[in-house]
Amino acid sequence: MDIKPIKNKFKELFSENPLLVRSPGRINLIGEHTDYNDGFVFPAAIDKEICFAVAKNNIGKFRFYAFNLNEGFELEVDKLAKTETLWANYLLGVAAQYKKAGYQIKGVDCVFGGDIPMGAGLSSSAAIENGFAFALKEIFGFEVSKMDMIKMAQKAEHEYVGVMCGIMDQFASMNGKENNAIKLDCRSLNFEYANIILSDYVIVLCDTKVKHELASSEYNARRKECEAGVKILQKHNREITALRDVDIELLQKYKIEFEPIVYKRCEYVVKENRRVEKAFASLQQNDMKTFGELMYLSHEGLRDEYEVSCSELDLLFTLARKSGYVIGARMMGGGFGGCTINLVKREKLEDFYETIKTGYLQTTGVETEMHIVKIASGTGFSNEY
Repeated sequence: MDIKPIKNKFKELFSENPLLVRSPGRINLIGEHTDYNDGFVFPAAIDKEICFAVAKNNIGKFRFYAFNLNEGFELEVDKLAKTETLWANYLLGVAAQYKKAGYQIKGVDCVFGGDIPMGAGLSSSAAIENGFAFALKEIFGFEVSKMDMIKMAQKAEHEYVGVMCGIMDQFASMNGKENNAIKLDCRSLNFEYANIILSDYVIVLCDTKVKHELASSEYNARRKECEAGVKILQKHNREITALRDVDIELLQKYKIEFEPIVYKRCEYVVKENRRVEKAFASLQQNDMKTFGELMYLSHEGLRDEYEVSCSELDLLFTLARKSGYVIGARMMGGGFGGCTINLVKREKLEDFYETIKTGYLQTTGVETEMHIVKIASGTGFSNEY
């Protein structure tokens, strides 16, 4: 994204030379609903981002401007608390985490805006939190690590936004590396990069343009079902603390003790963790065909075993798979709406667009929105800086 309009707006409002920062959204290539089961995920930062122009003002005030909303906000630093202005809470929550850690903030001016599609599950919130955390570190000279900032950003979302998110979004946005995905162990937070050579393929996101109300209640239900499965297995092995510790053979051994629905949920998570590991291995061998097949299997598991898909996501998946233009596709995110992620043959991109748009509109009466994304580096200074 061109940061110049953000920079120019800052100078218009505050007449200072700001620090310029960019912070990306993220995709998750495979590994859905594994994070809260202490498992593995496989995200990557993307070239859709939030840009910031930030400077300290030393007048004891937060002065923020949301460029995309054309909306300003002001609050005295010593009155730092959640507010009715929801977008400002993402920034204030980060400042509050620095304050909790004993760092002093005397006043900040900030203009931010970006091109991350809203509601598409690309973690614009994590990008905002990470970018502001990085900016505060730089303008005040705070000595904090990347991991410190990731955890502050996550806690900001928990405490000021009210979303009890896992750590994947902030982690991927902060630690992204160009042309690399990140295999993240959600228990230890150890991670490895995997180079993705996409020469013949393009990553395309297809947005259902829907979000069903089931999402949050069903998310909580899935967590409870997974926990119920763990409790059953703990009777046989006390070292099991999460589905991460279980293989399919062990699960099958005690299947008779499970409610059928709980078994289905656990089976999906155990299989998905193995798929992430296989996906990582396939990228190391530059085997995109196997990687794509694992994406298909992931969607089928989310649809049939974990049951967090919806008719719109399934339609996009089916249209993509039957098109002949795609080597891998699946729903991405918590489910019940949002996007599918597709590995599309580069020379068939226009044909893919036409097939998906026409098929989705005919069935749903809704126009899908499509986004090509490239894998980018994580939160840091803007190239303009």
